[in-house]
Amino acid sequence: MKEKITSSQNKRVKQWRALTTKKGRKQAQTYLLEGWHLVQEAIQARHPLTAILGTADQLAAHADVLPADVDQFELTDSIAKTIGDANTPQGIFATVPITATAPVDPQTVQGGWLFLDQVQDPGNIGTMVRTADAAGLTGVVFGLGSASRYLPKVLRSMQGSQFHIQLVEADLHDWIQTFTARHLPVYGTNLDPQAQDYRNVDPVTTGAVVMGNEGNGMAPDLQRLTTRNLYIPIKGQAESLNVAVAAGIVMFRLFG
Repeated sequence: MKEKITSSQNKRVKQWRALTTKKGRKQAQTYLLEGWHLVQEAIQARHPLTAILGTADQLAAHADVLPADVDQFELTDSIAKTIGDANTPQGIFATVPITATAPVDPQTVQGGWLFLDQVQDPGNIGTMVRTADAAGLTGVVFGLGSASRYLPKVLRSMQGSQFHIQLVEADLHDWIQTFTARHLPVYGTNLDPQAQDYRNVDPVTTGAVVMGNEGNGMAPDLQRLTTRNLYIPIKGQAESLNVAVAAGIVMFRLFG
């Protein structure tokens, strides 16, 4: 089905706008992908979509790729500019259901995992997910207190990597304790007297690294559960590294 929408007061338009808010996503159990790159990544990954919306030019430009079994809504340029929250809107979107996925069991998972402990900045989260994807990790666990993976800025900064690796929301206490019970290494990233230079740690095939909150680092109770904490030597005068940069360095060392 293809429908043309010309009124900004259309009920659907109001629903799509609401998907940029937590309340709107919760009510609709749907989130919004903004921009062709993300829409294309979802299509290529055969991720379920409930609708594709865009200006006439955008829908025409990508007509050969858009799935025929997904409803399309043609928007005027002015309406398209009011949907989403990108500074430079491209005029094409997709709506995606927030569906209950099969539970991921830390007792059986394999490969490298990134654990996020109360990480708040959307750009940092997206960059870390993309880097985890690039380094060949299996997945990322969003611990309690981390920003939502459905935030528009998180979605944009992940750049489609969310369709390539597993994303899980869970209590990190459970995951860390399960990994260590399986004799799998879980490395923290806070500096303490026993912390080890990350360059002196051998790569692993299955294990995890924990990245903590931008201002406070890892929660103390999580630090006590890790196999070991790692640090990255700083040679210059900078006080610290950005959490996403530090995560990239450690992930490529441990799993890349």
